[in-house]
Amino acid sequence: MSYNYLPLDRNWLSFDQVKHLLQYNQQVSITFDAHQRITKCREWLDHTVRDSDQLYYGINTGFGFLQNVRIDNGQIEELQSNLLKSHACGLGEEVPAPIVKLMLALKIKSLSYGHSGVQIDTVKRLIEMHNHDVLPVIYTQGSLGASGDLAPLSHLSLPLIGLGEVRYQGKKRATAGLWKELGWDNIHLQSKEGLALINGTQFMSAYGVYCLLRAEKLIHWADKITAISFDAFDCSLEPLHPRIQAIRPHKGQVETASVINQLLVGSGIANQNKKQVQDPYSFRCVPQVHGATKESFGYVKDIFMQEINSVTDNPNIFPDEDLILSGGNFHGQPLALALDFLAIAMSELANISERRTYQLISGQRGLPLFLVKNPGLHSGFMIPQYTAAGIVSENKQLSTPASVDSISSSNNQEDHVSMGANAATKCLRVINNVEKVLAIELMSAAQALEFRRPLKSSPVVEDIVSAFRKEVTFNEEDRVLHDDMIKAIAFISNN
Repeated sequence: MSYNYLPLDRNWLSFDQVKHLLQYNQQVSITFDAHQRITKCREWLDHTVRDSDQLYYGINTGFGFLQNVRIDNGQIEELQSNLLKSHACGLGEEVPAPIVKLMLALKIKSLSYGHSGVQIDTVKRLIEMHNHDVLPVIYTQGSLGASGDLAPLSHLSLPLIGLGEVRYQGKKRATAGLWKELGWDNIHLQSKEGLALINGTQFMSAYGVYCLLRAEKLIHWADKITAISFDAFDCSLEPLHPRIQAIRPHKGQVETASVINQLLVGSGIANQNKKQVQDPYSFRCVPQVHGATKESFGYVKDIFMQEINSVTDNPNIFPDEDLILSGGNFHGQPLALALDFLAIAMSELANISERRTYQLISGQRGLPLFLVKNPGLHSGFMIPQYTAAGIVSENKQLSTPASVDSISSSNNQEDHVSMGANAATKCLRVINNVEKVLAIELMSAAQALEFRRPLKSSPVVEDIVSAFRKEVTFNEEDRVLHDDMIKAIAFISNN
């Protein structure tokens, strides 16, 4: 397949395609089919509204509680522009660039179905912005996750009319000045376009997909690091035996036991006789705990793949059926619940990881206290575990569901909201925290493994540790471990 660009239309967009979009910095386009559907819908809408006295929400009316206020045809462009300006009320931190790029791509994807009524020039400009890395400045706070991600998507869309700020070539720029440099004209919004742009779940969706991409990688790393810790703590392989999994065959459990078994094939440490009868739960129950997270990940991924392959603005236009229908496809409840679930599932990877780190530094199984040769004079790995414990505790707080909350808005017209945007941003915070905790375990496990010499672990584990040692050397005596922790985080992130 070509990695140069990703065509967007009504065909199913897969998880791997989204992964490649970011991994290979692909450009996007729309297909001829999508072009036809967009222009057909626009032409039908123009004809229908021009020849009718009927009120159509957001097309010739006000918005939200102002739905019954008729807008004259001569004020349509002003109405749509006013919508973007008045709804651009984001605050907080800036949304990370990869998520902004995903928001642009997913908005183009949703519009490509031809049920939103936008003009083709609007879609073309969104494509140009994505492909030239002209990324709108968007903020993390402001969406209730129900009327669409109104505030974030307004900031995404402001540049279309020459307003707002963008990041381009590493600098934050006023849109108007950059447009002059690039020779780009402002888009003159037509009826329905403002709503089509800001009604939608692309903020929640982009965050969710990005979290899933990060989570997938961390799940793989959790198994690899566990394998290192298994031998570092001189654990028994008995809990990984296929017969144990066969009588409780949860898919994730079976997979995890098999993966860690494979990672430890050929380990001299694993195959030596063990003095202990059983290991602590943080080792013995890894198939059950990691496996449950993997199955949760699969469920959440299915939700988000369905979402990004859907139309989520309102109202929806069906030219072939002569219909304009108002509904609630912008409501983020499916995403809010899934994001909360992903945060909980991923936080458990960090939870059990921190416990393994604690066991490794506790002076058991022939390992020195705090994994240092002269404990007392040196504190060794005492405090990285404190850091991991603090982060794990923070994750527990962040895992309180956002989706159980709702605050009425728009004069009670929008009386139930999903809070999916809050679920999205805190889920990413959890994911970032999981990476840190796993990095601390990796650092601790690699240190502990050196005290098993001259015995060796498996070839796979030794290769991982050898690569890690090029970044973080064995700790002979106390040094600034913050630096090692940062390098360990980077090692996981970059490999």
